[in-house]
Amino acid sequence: MSNTFKVAEIFSSINGEGTRAGELAVFVRLAGCNLNCSYCDTMWANSADTPFTEMTAQEIKAALLETGIRNVTLTGGEPLIHENVYELLSVLSDEEDISLEIETNGSVSIEQFAGLENRPIFTLDYKLPSSGMENKMVLNENLPFIEKKDCIKFVAGSETDLERAFEITEKYGLTEKCHVYLSPVFGKLGPAFMVEFMKKNTLNNVRLQLQLHKFIWDPSERGV
Repeated sequence: MSNTFKVAEIFSSINGEGTRAGELAVFVRLAGCNLNCSYCDTMWANSADTPFTEMTAQEIKAALLETGIRNVTLTGGEPLIHENVYELLSVLSDEEDISLEIETNGSVSIEQFAGLENRPIFTLDYKLPSSGMENKMVLNENLPFIEKKDCIKFVAGSETDLERAFEITEKYGLTEKCHVYLSPVFGKLGPAFMVEFMKKNTLNNVRLQLQLHKFIWDPSERGV
Protein backbone atom coordinates (compact mmCIF):
# COMPACT_ATOMS: atom_id res chain seq x y z
CA MET A 1 0.00 0.00 0.00
CA SER A 2 1.36 3.44 -0.97
CA ASN A 3 2.29 5.96 1.69
CA THR A 4 -0.08 8.90 2.02
CA PHE A 5 0.39 12.49 3.14
CA LYS A 6 -1.98 14.82 4.99
CA VAL A 7 -2.66 17.58 2.45
CA ALA A 8 -4.42 20.58 3.97
CA GLU A 9 -4.68 22.37 0.62
CA ILE A 10 -3.28 22.67 -2.88
CA PHE A 11 -3.70 26.02 -4.59
CA SER A 12 -2.20 28.19 -7.33
CA SER A 13 -1.09 31.78 -6.78
CA ILE A 14 2.11 33.80 -6.90
CA ASN A 15 5.01 33.25 -4.56
CA GLY A 16 4.57 35.92 -1.91
CA GLU A 17 8.12 35.61 -0.60
CA GLY A 18 11.44 33.90 -1.16
CA THR A 19 13.76 33.92 -4.16
CA ARG A 20 10.84 33.41 -6.56
CA ALA A 21 8.59 36.12 -5.13
CA GLY A 22 6.15 37.42 -7.72
CA GLU A 23 6.37 34.29 -9.88
CA LEU A 24 3.47 31.91 -10.41
CA ALA A 25 3.57 28.91 -8.09
CA VAL A 26 1.39 26.05 -6.96
CA PHE A 27 1.46 25.35 -3.23
CA VAL A 28 1.10 22.05 -1.39
CA ARG A 29 0.38 22.65 2.28
CA LEU A 30 0.83 19.66 4.57
CA ALA A 31 -1.09 19.71 7.85
CA GLY A 32 0.70 19.88 11.19
CA CYS A 33 3.65 21.67 12.75
CA ASN A 34 6.13 21.03 15.56
CA LEU A 35 6.37 24.72 16.53
CA ASN A 36 3.94 27.29 17.90
CA CYS A 37 5.20 30.71 16.79
CA SER A 38 3.58 33.78 18.33
CA TYR A 39 2.90 35.36 14.93
CA CYS A 40 1.94 32.22 12.96
CA ASP A 41 -0.37 33.07 10.06
CA THR A 42 -1.28 29.46 9.23
CA MET A 43 -2.30 28.31 12.69
CA TRP A 44 -5.42 26.78 11.21
CA ALA A 45 -3.24 24.21 9.41
CA ASN A 46 -1.35 23.20 12.55
CA SER A 47 -4.04 21.98 14.94
CA ALA A 48 -4.85 18.34 15.61
CA ASP A 49 -8.30 18.72 14.06
CA THR A 50 -7.12 20.41 10.84
CA PRO A 51 -9.11 18.97 7.92
CA PHE A 52 -6.93 17.25 5.34
CA THR A 53 -7.05 14.92 2.36
CA GLU A 54 -4.85 11.84 2.33
CA MET A 55 -2.94 11.71 -0.96
CA THR A 56 -0.11 9.59 -2.27
CA ALA A 57 3.02 11.17 -3.72
CA GLN A 58 1.88 10.21 -7.21
CA GLU A 59 -1.56 11.76 -6.65
CA ILE A 60 0.02 14.97 -5.44
CA LYS A 61 2.33 15.06 -8.46
CA ALA A 62 -0.59 14.50 -10.83
CA ALA A 63 -2.55 17.35 -9.23
CA LEU A 64 0.44 19.68 -9.59
CA LEU A 65 1.13 18.79 -13.22
CA GLU A 66 -2.51 19.42 -14.05
CA THR A 67 -2.09 23.10 -13.16
CA GLY A 68 0.61 23.61 -15.78
CA ILE A 69 2.58 25.74 -13.29
CA ARG A 70 6.22 24.71 -12.98
CA ASN A 71 7.15 26.33 -9.66
CA VAL A 72 6.00 24.16 -6.75
CA THR A 73 6.28 25.16 -3.10
CA LEU A 74 5.92 22.52 -0.40
CA THR A 75 4.90 24.21 2.83
CA GLY A 76 2.94 23.75 6.04
CA GLY A 77 2.82 23.71 8.99
CA GLU A 78 6.17 22.04 8.75
CA PRO A 79 6.45 19.69 5.76
CA LEU A 80 9.69 17.96 6.78
CA ILE A 81 8.26 16.39 9.95
CA HIS A 82 5.94 14.12 7.97
CA GLU A 83 6.72 10.43 7.93
CA ASN A 84 8.01 9.24 4.55
CA VAL A 85 8.31 12.83 3.26
CA TYR A 86 11.60 11.85 1.57
CA GLU A 87 9.48 9.77 -0.83
CA LEU A 88 7.33 12.79 -1.68
CA LEU A 89 10.34 15.05 -2.21
CA SER A 90 12.00 12.43 -4.38
CA VAL A 91 8.91 12.00 -6.58
CA LEU A 92 8.45 15.74 -7.03
CA SER A 93 12.11 16.67 -7.51
CA ASP A 94 12.56 13.94 -10.13
CA GLU A 95 9.78 15.40 -12.31
CA GLU A 96 11.37 17.55 -15.02
CA ASP A 97 8.28 19.76 -15.31
CA ILE A 98 8.47 20.69 -11.60
CA SER A 99 10.89 23.11 -9.93
CA LEU A 100 10.56 22.36 -6.22
CA GLU A 101 11.01 24.68 -3.26
CA ILE A 102 10.70 23.57 0.37
CA GLU A 103 9.61 26.05 3.04
CA THR A 104 10.85 24.78 6.40
CA ASN A 105 10.74 26.39 9.82
CA GLY A 106 14.40 25.95 10.75
CA SER A 107 13.85 23.31 13.42
CA VAL A 108 14.43 20.26 11.20
CA SER A 109 17.70 18.99 9.72
CA ILE A 110 17.76 19.12 5.93
CA GLU A 111 20.73 16.76 5.66
CA GLN A 112 18.92 13.72 4.23
CA PHE A 113 16.90 15.85 1.80
CA ALA A 114 19.86 17.90 0.57
CA GLY A 115 21.28 14.71 -0.92
CA LEU A 116 18.46 14.31 -3.44
CA GLU A 117 19.77 13.98 -6.99
CA ASN A 118 17.65 16.89 -8.23
CA ARG A 119 18.00 18.93 -5.10
CA PRO A 120 15.12 21.31 -4.30
CA ILE A 121 15.53 24.92 -3.16
CA PHE A 122 15.32 25.25 0.62
CA THR A 123 13.89 28.36 2.27
CA LEU A 124 14.73 28.08 5.95
CA ASP A 125 13.34 30.31 8.66
CA TYR A 126 15.42 31.39 11.60
CA LYS A 127 12.94 32.03 14.39
CA LEU A 128 13.83 35.22 16.25
CA PRO A 129 13.14 35.94 19.96
CA SER A 130 9.61 37.34 19.51
CA SER A 131 8.51 34.05 17.92
CA GLY A 132 9.12 32.23 21.21
CA MET A 133 10.75 29.41 19.24
CA GLU A 134 14.39 30.42 18.83
CA ASN A 135 15.52 27.59 21.12
CA LYS A 136 14.21 25.09 18.55
CA MET A 137 16.51 26.26 15.74
CA VAL A 138 19.12 23.86 14.32
CA LEU A 139 21.07 26.32 12.16
CA ASN A 140 24.43 24.76 13.05
CA GLU A 141 23.20 21.38 11.79
CA ASN A 142 21.90 22.84 8.54
CA LEU A 143 24.71 25.20 7.56
CA PRO A 144 26.88 22.46 5.96
CA PHE A 145 24.02 21.59 3.60
CA ILE A 146 22.95 25.08 2.55
CA GLU A 147 23.75 26.13 -1.02
CA LYS A 148 23.82 29.45 -2.87
CA LYS A 149 20.34 28.95 -4.32
CA ASP A 150 18.82 28.49 -0.84
CA CYS A 151 17.44 31.20 1.40
CA ILE A 152 17.53 31.94 5.11
CA LYS A 153 14.64 34.13 6.19
CA PHE A 154 14.36 36.22 9.34
CA VAL A 155 10.86 37.37 10.31
CA ALA A 156 11.22 40.24 12.77
CA GLY A 157 8.63 41.68 15.11
CA SER A 158 10.79 44.04 17.15
CA GLU A 159 14.09 45.93 17.18
CA THR A 160 15.48 43.16 19.39
CA ASP A 161 14.63 40.69 16.63
CA LEU A 162 16.45 42.82 14.07
CA GLU A 163 19.54 43.00 16.25
CA ARG A 164 19.50 39.22 16.65
CA ALA A 165 19.10 38.71 12.89
CA PHE A 166 22.10 40.99 12.31
CA GLU A 167 24.13 39.07 14.90
CA ILE A 168 23.34 35.66 13.36
CA THR A 169 23.98 36.88 9.81
CA GLU A 170 27.39 38.26 10.76
CA LYS A 171 28.40 35.37 13.03
CA TYR A 172 27.81 32.71 10.38
CA GLY A 173 28.65 34.76 7.28
CA LEU A 174 25.24 33.90 5.86
CA THR A 175 25.36 36.28 2.91
CA GLU A 176 28.35 34.32 1.59
CA LYS A 177 26.43 31.06 1.79
CA CYS A 178 22.92 31.80 0.46
CA HIS A 179 20.25 34.44 -0.03
CA VAL A 180 19.33 36.27 3.19
CA TYR A 181 15.91 37.88 3.60
CA LEU A 182 14.59 40.15 6.32
CA SER A 183 10.82 40.40 6.65
CA PRO A 184 8.52 42.17 9.13
CA VAL A 185 5.81 40.43 11.11
CA PHE A 186 2.80 41.78 9.25
CA GLY A 187 1.34 44.74 11.12
CA LYS A 188 3.96 44.67 13.90
CA LEU A 189 7.07 46.32 12.50
CA GLY A 190 7.16 49.02 9.82
CA PRO A 191 9.20 48.35 6.66
CA ALA A 192 10.65 51.87 6.84
CA PHE A 193 12.03 51.12 10.30
CA MET A 194 13.64 47.96 8.95
CA VAL A 195 15.24 49.88 6.08
CA GLU A 196 16.73 52.36 8.53
CA PHE A 197 18.10 49.46 10.57
CA MET A 198 19.64 47.97 7.43
CA LYS A 199 21.25 51.32 6.56
CA LYS A 200 22.54 51.86 10.09
CA ASN A 201 24.18 48.41 10.15
CA THR A 202 25.24 48.37 6.48
CA LEU A 203 23.45 45.09 5.76
CA ASN A 204 24.90 44.47 2.33
CA ASN A 205 23.47 41.50 0.39
CA VAL A 206 20.47 41.25 2.74
CA ARG A 207 17.12 41.79 1.06
CA LEU A 208 14.05 43.37 2.65
CA GLN A 209 11.04 41.25 1.81
CA LEU A 210 7.35 42.04 2.18
CA GLN A 211 4.73 39.29 1.90
CA LEU A 212 3.20 40.19 -1.46
CA HIS A 213 0.09 38.09 -0.98
CA LYS A 214 -0.87 40.09 2.11
CA PHE A 215 -0.89 43.31 0.09
CA ILE A 216 -2.75 41.85 -2.89
CA TRP A 217 -5.42 40.03 -0.88
CA ASP A 218 -6.86 40.27 2.61
CA PRO A 219 -4.07 39.18 5.01
CA SER A 220 -6.32 36.52 6.55
CA GLU A 221 -7.49 35.02 3.25
CA ARG A 222 -6.55 31.41 2.57
CA GLY A 223 -5.60 29.78 -0.70
CA VAL A 224 -3.82 32.82 -2.12
